Amino acid sequence: MKKILTVLLAALLCLTLFAACGAPAEPAAPASEAAPASEAAPASEAAPASEAAPAPEAPAEEPAAEPAEAPADAALPETFVLGLDASFPPMGYLDENNEIVGVDIDLARAVCEKLGMKFEPKPIDWDAKDMELGTDKINCIWNGLTVTDERIENYELSDAYMDNEQVIVVMQDSPIKSKADLAGKIVAAQKDSSGLEALQKDEVFPSIKDGVAKEYANYVDALTDLEIGRCDAIVMDSVVANYYIAENAKPMTILEDKMASEQYAIAFKKGNTALKDAVWNALGELADEGKIAEISQKWFGRDDMIKVK
Repeated sequence: MKKILTVLLAALLCLTLFAACGAPAEPAAPASEAAPASEAAPASEAAPASEAAPAPEAPAEEPAAEPAEAPADAALPETFVLGLDASFPPMGYLDENNEIVGVDIDLARAVCEKLGMKFEPKPIDWDAKDMELGTDKINCIWNGLTVTDERIENYELSDAYMDNEQVIVVMQDSPIKSKADLAGKIVAAQKDSSGLEALQKDEVFPSIKDGVAKEYANYVDALTDLEIGRCDAIVMDSVVANYYIAENAKPMTILEDKMASEQYAIAFKKGNTALKDAVWNALGELADEGKIAEISQKWFGRDDMIKVK
């Protein structure tokens, strides 16, 4: 019995010692010591969208078509600046009141009224007309401008609106009666004009005095010199010659021999088709309205000298 009691006490002692050697349970962490939000897996670390099942792809939208660019010359100028030699009657010249008048002035003014543009006639040196037009100091050359191959190449030319001839003007008492009589004589023409070009191309040209033409800035000065004997003949536009002689009752005559037949047109800067077409279409409307015939009758005494149809 004593032996049994001893065994039981020993077993109880072993149990007590084993319990004392076991690891104590950790107390639960207080709420304030919970892992901070920054230590939690951030939303950016979630599986990327590319790893998720892809959503069906929307069809690509067709890019919107870009509007076509309007040409630079599409808009009409607010002020229509017309370049002219203001000594070229009856197409454009200074009258007794020092105002620029003439056939082309009346035509251009009517066009500007129809198109809603202000009108400004600007006198220029005829031999500087290319520079004036090329640097946009003028919008057009509208002054009895003759159509030539070179001008077709260098300008935007309208259709022809008048016929003309290059003729020879002499004094009524001159011994010059035909083109052949120009040999040895002083023959004049305007600088950079179709009259000068016609003279230089003619077979009589090498035979005139010194083999060169006497060049003038304008025909009014040339006609003045013809009257006082500083030149013997002038090659010039028949439209101008007929008007000048009749209006001023000058003792001059036009020879039957002609240097060239030609036509007048309006010159615009190369590429400026919008302005050219707008002007020409306006002239067509004015013809339908009877305005062109009215201007022709005013200046030439007949209504069919200007033709825009």
